[in-house]
Amino acid sequence: MSNFINTFNLYDWDTIEQEIYSFSSHDVQEVLLKDKITLADFKVLICPAAKPFIEQMAQKSHALTKKRFGNTIQMYVPMYLSNECQNICTYCGFSLTNKIPRKTLTDKEILKEVAFVKQLGYDHILLVTGEANSTVGVSYLKNAIALIREYFSNISIEVQPLDQKEYETLIKEGLYAVLVYQETYHKAAYKTHHPKGKKSNFEYRLDTPDRLGKAGVHKIGIGALFGLEDWRVDSFYTALHLKYLQKTYWKTKYSISFPRLRPHEGEVQPKVEMTDADLVQLICAYRLLDEDVELSMSTRESETFRNHSINLGITSISAESKTNPGGYAVAPQSLEQFEISDERSTEEIKQMIHSQGYEVVWKDWDKTFSKSF
Repeated sequence: MSNFINTFNLYDWDTIEQEIYSFSSHDVQEVLLKDKITLADFKVLICPAAKPFIEQMAQKSHALTKKRFGNTIQMYVPMYLSNECQNICTYCGFSLTNKIPRKTLTDKEILKEVAFVKQLGYDHILLVTGEANSTVGVSYLKNAIALIREYFSNISIEVQPLDQKEYETLIKEGLYAVLVYQETYHKAAYKTHHPKGKKSNFEYRLDTPDRLGKAGVHKIGIGALFGLEDWRVDSFYTALHLKYLQKTYWKTKYSISFPRLRPHEGEVQPKVEMTDADLVQLICAYRLLDEDVELSMSTRESETFRNHSINLGITSISAESKTNPGGYAVAPQSLEQFEISDERSTEEIKQMIHSQGYEVVWKDWDKTFSKSF
């Protein structure tokens, strides 16, 4: 079975960039007349010439999302288990070079955090750690999942990339989904931002969704960190990755997130600014490309933007997020991975969603339900 690396190597970053910036408004109009959008069309929808057509794209995106997902928005909450990390990442507050207090939650502390988020109503939790195999490796994650699985219908993780057999072990314990972002698909820039640690291995990280697909995980989340490189080109590669995965591991569900660089303990500043209008354009382009993929919006974004994103094509949203280990109940003042923008409570977000005519879904679809068809 071939891996995405083989597909990735067929494309050249500079060539893709030139193509994206060469399209005209006429090209955009032709694509918007189509019922089925291809990867080639996606490049047109994210080009600068498409900006005047954002409203038209937004209307189509809204209609497609409502047709596929109805009037529902899924809510989830991240729970940070550890900020220990063996990698140097220029954009992350947990980077090895940052002299910060390190903390990994104990079983008792994990359950204290769980008690807090459960009383908020959550049934879908995302476990997050730094990348430190000796401290928060497979054995720690296996224990954490076993410890909390009775409290949640869906357990997802965003941790260091693992081997296929390690994912299989965690899936047996109750793991539902894995989020793994390539950060940037620009190989040289990737190395610049990840100079040390296991994460510096571009190919191993790029191959992670393949290992997840082979392991049989229920859902895979992918994406790029906008600001490290040109967001348009990184978004094309993310779309390319998505389509490859859907074709190769067709039983698996997929989601895409849209993180933009936020203030943190690191020093890097965005190389390329992604404006709010740019992000709206991209969300709509992804929905027009694929009406089934889940599109997720975190609390990195502002209250105003998140309020409007509900109608653009977003299907999943977090609330009241803490990006530090123990941030809900154990150690609220510890250092965050990045700064949160939307600090509203879960109840406030829930009411905002309801005010726009949507219902809150607290968990993803059950695997047993999907398998009954």
